[in-house]
Amino acid sequence: MSGHNYAPPGKCRVFAHRGANREAMENTRNAFDKALRYAIDGIETDVQLSRDEVAVLWHDRFLNKAGLNDKKIDDFDYPQLQTLINPDSENEGIMTLRDFLMTYRQCCHLLIEVKNRDWEPFTRHQTKMRQTLDLIGNDPDQTILVSSFNLASLEYAHCYRVEVPLIYNFEPDQTIADVRRLLITHAFLHGFCLPISSTDQAIVNLLHDYRKCVGVYTCNSDTEITKALQLGVDILISDLPDKALLLRDQ
Repeated sequence: MSGHNYAPPGKCRVFAHRGANREAMENTRNAFDKALRYAIDGIETDVQLSRDEVAVLWHDRFLNKAGLNDKKIDDFDYPQLQTLINPDSENEGIMTLRDFLMTYRQCCHLLIEVKNRDWEPFTRHQTKMRQTLDLIGNDPDQTILVSSFNLASLEYAHCYRVEVPLIYNFEPDQTIADVRRLLITHAFLHGFCLPISSTDQAIVNLLHDYRKCVGVYTCNSDTEITKALQLGVDILISDLPDKALLLRDQ
């Protein structure tokens, strides 16, 4: 039943979702720096792959948040992506995963979601995952978690680097029956990240019985944050980390 050095449930850790994304453009240095002004426990971010296979921080496939509604992240090589400056980003280009890790791995815990979706060939999924794990490198204290909605990518990651703590992200339509099955078939998983809307005490208790880390996304309202805290989850992901911290610590 054991996970990778899983610690029993304690104080819920608050992770800033793509940085302080209500105060600065998401997944930018400015958003991460603003998040660190609060007493956050961690930062969550997203990894995509440029056309020339550079791991970059970007949530969507399309580049509408950079002002290019009909263009995709994988239409461009990284040097081209660097030139796509959105005025809302305070003149920041798209950040590489390498630069993110170099800057922030010593500041707090990190949750890196590898965005492997069906529109991309699995060979690119593998490349993205290998790059992510290689860039993380040696992490004996396991301060960096790697997550994905793509189970096959996590299976591949486990074979590639068995020591890395891996988190499976649940879709809203997945249930406790899926949890029970995965606890048997994918016992290597360090934990699960669940949508707060469909998370209940039974799922949290089951995962904790198996010593799995429980995260929830994305908790923004007072009701959502309070629910997560009352459920006793390990990681609370929020667009409003300052609010989450206030409710947790009051």
